[in-house]
Amino acid sequence: MDHRLAAVLAADMVGYSRLMEVDERGTLARLRAHRIELIDPAIAKNQGNIIKTTGDGMLVEFQSVADAARCAIEIQERMRRRNSDVASDRRIDFRIGINLGDIIFEDGDIYGDGVNIAARVEQLAEIGGICVTAAVHDQIDGRVDVAFEDLGEKLLKNISRPVRLYRIVIAPPEQRPAPGGAHAATKAAVVKPTVAVLPFTNMSGDPEQEFFADGLTEDILTELSRRRELFVISRTSTFVYKGHAANLREVAQKLGARYLVEGSVRKSGDRLRVSVQLIDTASDAHIWAERYDRKLDDIFSIQDEITSAIVATLPGRLEAAQQDQLARLKPSSMAAYECVLAAKVLHHRSTRQDNVEALKLIDRALQLDPDYAHAHAWRGCILGQGWGYGWCEDKDAVFNEVAFELDRAMALDDNDPDVHRILAAVAIVRNDMNRARYHQDRALELNPNYDLVVVQMGELFTWLGRAEEGLEWIRKAMRLNPHHPARFWSHLGKAHFVGRQYAQAVEDFMHLSTMDAQQHAFIAACYGWLGDRTASSAHVMRVRQLDPELDLEKFLATMHYANDADLQHLREGLVKAGL
Repeated sequence: MDHRLAAVLAADMVGYSRLMEVDERGTLARLRAHRIELIDPAIAKNQGNIIKTTGDGMLVEFQSVADAARCAIEIQERMRRRNSDVASDRRIDFRIGINLGDIIFEDGDIYGDGVNIAARVEQLAEIGGICVTAAVHDQIDGRVDVAFEDLGEKLLKNISRPVRLYRIVIAPPEQRPAPGGAHAATKAAVVKPTVAVLPFTNMSGDPEQEFFADGLTEDILTELSRRRELFVISRTSTFVYKGHAANLREVAQKLGARYLVEGSVRKSGDRLRVSVQLIDTASDAHIWAERYDRKLDDIFSIQDEITSAIVATLPGRLEAAQQDQLARLKPSSMAAYECVLAAKVLHHRSTRQDNVEALKLIDRALQLDPDYAHAHAWRGCILGQGWGYGWCEDKDAVFNEVAFELDRAMALDDNDPDVHRILAAVAIVRNDMNRARYHQDRALELNPNYDLVVVQMGELFTWLGRAEEGLEWIRKAMRLNPHHPARFWSHLGKAHFVGRQYAQAVEDFMHLSTMDAQQHAFIAACYGWLGDRTASSAHVMRVRQLDPELDLEKFLATMHYANDADLQHLREGLVKAGL
């Protein structure tokens, strides 16, 4: 027998017997999905080892008690989000207990007081909660960013001595108990400072280096977007002003940003000079400026310094302890990094030829650095662009290749929001809404100001039949990106249609300068429900002109509604329109 000190996590599903009695197959399917998509990845990510599983629970061993706590917190927080749109009588909830003690390891199993105490502690946890022993509390207090509630000493079944227990508080900060047991006062809403990063100017005198200035701008913008205390205007809106001399106050007014970041890049050989300044447009004051002279190998340090300095300067920032510090894997090859920057610039142009050239650059980056996670993510994105626009001969093969690249990227770095954004889109196409929601939540955690992630959250809620929430997310994406792509109006129109607001949906679609067959079909369905046969017939005619082979069943087969009632609602509107 092998004795050693270890952290043991015991988890148990609440109400397992009741749920199995009501819906055995559905309960097992949902529990399996939670295991595959959420629980097992959280355990693996935190270096846990699953020792034993039962129908409704598991025992997991960790060498680090902090890893055990982080794993438990991640599972419970994600389960709470997943259960937000599930009826209370169908929710799957867990209780989790953690103990640190001397464990006996034998024949792949674990025994001893340390295990027994973890199991007893788990039974005292609240639904969706985490209960830990004093040994665990003493090790993680101050190392894991959570609050604790002292539950005092408890007598546990079959344990001769009393054990002091603590509850990990994972409720939102405003709901956490304050000292003395009083509830903390609700905090006033924080008005986030809005910042826009203007395209950095290429001062190298070499047009071929333009991509480097653009890429540096985009990476700084992305790093700022990950800071939850900021409201960051998207690159699509700010890059409208690339190459144009403009009045900064007018630019800020149009973008809805008080603070502007502007700068220049001069690259010569292996040397790089970056100049950057932060401007308060309300007073035209240059409140911060800096110049960085570095060897090119220090580009990541330069980006981190610029980002940190801007965040530290902006008023209304949150306490440093509350900031999300997300580690980013860095490529081993600077040439690979430059290839990815150039590929991004080409991708944003959204033309077939640029898509081909972007793919060549991404392939070159991966030849130089096969384990470069962000390059794999963007290869999936570029391939997905070609798939979406129909720029490929074998769509099934390309679709499978997108999935492969994203799986590879996620295996290398689970902290890339683009990976989860595109995985969510793939899951929607496959009508796997649980997986789509998981990846959407993850992408939003990683980059809450990314307009493409935010608008896709609205699209997902529309497919789920929750039109009001969908509209809220889509409008937020439009605010994040005042120069948003035209397709945002299409998403808004589809959400209004699901919400039975037909006149507003038509108005949304009319913002589009050109419309495809699907968009004309939605307008036709709106007019069908409004009883305007003349208008609906005109749009049905446009559908047939744009896609002569499209009929009602083929069109409905491209929809991804989770509720059959929403699909039949669309069908009936199209029938009324004459499709």
